[in-house]
Parts: sequence; C-alpha cells; structure tokens
Amino acid sequence: MAEQTAPAGARQGRPVTVAVLGATGYTGAELIRLLLDHPYAELAFLSSERSAGRTVGAVLPWLRNHPAAAKLTFRPLDELPEVDVAFGCLPGGQLPPRMGLVAKRAGRVLNLAGDFRLRDPEQAAAHYPASADWPEPFAYHVPEFADVPRDRFVNLPGCMAVTTVYALRPLFAAGLVEDDVVVDAKTGSSGSGRGSTEHPADRAGNFRVHKLFGHRHAPEVVQALTDYAGAAPELHFSTYSLDTPRGILVTAYSRLRPGVTALEVRRAYAASYARTPFVRLRPSPRSPQDFPMLKSVIGSNVAEVAVSVRGGRCVTVAALDNLLKGAAGQAVQTFNRLHGLPEATGLPFTAVAP
Repeated sequence: MAEQTAPAGARQGRPVTVAVLGATGYTGAELIRLLLDHPYAELAFLSSERSAGRTVGAVLPWLRNHPAAAKLTFRPLDELPEVDVAFGCLPGGQLPPRMGLVAKRAGRVLNLAGDFRLRDPEQAAAHYPASADWPEPFAYHVPEFADVPRDRFVNLPGCMAVTTVYALRPLFAAGLVEDDVVVDAKTGSSGSGRGSTEHPADRAGNFRVHKLFGHRHAPEVVQALTDYAGAAPELHFSTYSLDTPRGILVTAYSRLRPGVTALEVRRAYAASYARTPFVRLRPSPRSPQDFPMLKSVIGSNVAEVAVSVRGGRCVTVAALDNLLKGAAGQAVQTFNRLHGLPEATGLPFTAVAP
C-alpha cells in the first residue's frame, strides 16, 4: 500500500471536518459509511430535517453496529457549523436555495446531486430549474480526466452519465468513431432515491423501460465528452430499470470511422485507463464472464470497461456501483485528491458476493 500523506489539517493534529447534507438518503448514508472509517475525515455534522435529534443507528440500521454510530445524531441544516468540506446529498432542487447558508459555513462544497452539473442555461433550466437560485459557478469534475479542482464549489457527475463517459471517452478522444452513438443505460432501484414511490412488487422480477428520450444525464454526457474528449456526439440515450438494489450497466454502440482498426480501438482504451486505479479495462473478452457485470463491481469503488469490435461496429460495456463509484465513493475519491491523500484512501477495490 502506498504511504499515506496527511492533509494540512491532519498534519497540524486536526482532521478535516466534514458535513453530509441530506444524510439519510441512500447516497448520504453510503457517504457516512465510508467516512466513519476514513483516517483523515471527522464527521462533524449530519443534516436531516425529519430525523433531527435521532442517532445514525436508529435511522440507518445497517450502520448501527459501527462503534461511532451511537455518538452521531442528525440535525437540521440551519444548525450547520463551520466545516472544511460539505458534501451535498440533498434531493435535486433542495441545495440551491440553501447555498447562501452553506457557502458561509463550509470551506468547500462537493455536491453529489445534479443541481449544478449543466452549464448550458437552457439545459439547466429544463432539468435543474432551482440551480438558477445560486449565481456562482460549480466546476464539473470527473476524477479520472481532470486535474485536482481548485474551485471552491464542485459538482460531481451523475451515476449513469459517468458510466457512459467511461465507456465512450477513449473513442472520441482519439477520434475513432462517427459522431452518432446509441447508449442503453440500466440502473438498480437505489438510483431513484430512498423516497421513491415505486412499489417493490412492480420492480421485482421485472426489467422495464425507464426513459427512452430526454433523460437529464444525456446533455451531461455530451458536456463531459466535449470537455474531456473534445467531441460533442449526437447521442441517443435510453435508460432502463433493473430488478436489483445497486449497480449500473451501460452498453454503448458506435460506428468506427473508415480505416480504423480493432487494434487502434484497444490501444485507445489502454492508454486512457493505464493509470486510473478505479477504472479498469478488461482484457479482450472471450466469454460472457470476461465482460463487466454487476457482480464484479457491487460494493467496490471500481468501474469496469470492456470493448469489442467486429467490422466497422464497436460495442463498449461499462459497469459500476451507482452508490459508490457513481456517487459517494467518487466524492471521497475527489476529497482525497483535494487534500493530497492517496486516491484510494478509505475506498474499497473488491466487490461483494454473492
């Protein structure tokens, strides 16, 4: 294991104080789980309006056996103290009107919800209208493709969006495919949040369409590929609901430009992911077991990617855990980079099974 370098606060005998805003949702709870054992983070504040005054273990039973859980209680957001970092895990639309308060009391804000992901005013108004309530820009950050952000306000990508970016970025960065691309994105039930009204009986034993057109992650994918690959593809993005609590599997279909070979495609992916600890390129698949799948990533902060070429057609498959690599894990990964820590500090590499 690489030697850990403590962030400035820890080197002075003080850990980095963090707040989780919206701490009882699936993403907030997963962030608590990771930060409880993070060597350089101190959970100083957990916000919840409905559960204010209750302990973590009383509200989130899967965390109640951690020794520190009994000492942590949820409090209203108005009681937010001064902290080094605030993680925004509130449902979409709830953080923007509270940003005035949060900005006064948090040295940096890492937002996991979608409020500030889109820069285009029309797209933002269509998908995240409440974001207009806050005038200062948020940087959009995918850890594998960007320098450590110096911005005070950072928004992390959506889970289906970032899975798609991992699948497509090598192709477009190397100019290997035509502009038009089709993406099928399949997601587990936790992606709709803890407040979803969908009855388990409707999801169990089922596989159905979620949204064939107009998903808000589509413009985000185009924006990210423009930023990180220099290309704005013509994207058809459809989403589907899986009968599983966690996980995302994306299949992307593209057409190679004339003269492009399978070897060139393979080299582009190898170059993109040669030094990314949490995005792993699978060897040339020879059987279904060789492709990314939910069982190989659930419970880990790893995204798996595989690519297959036949003739002029290219199919890319990517998978990750939507609550870890697609949300809380990616936030901790960014937190580590911001504080000069090894990127993997406090994050799991291995999946859980069965």
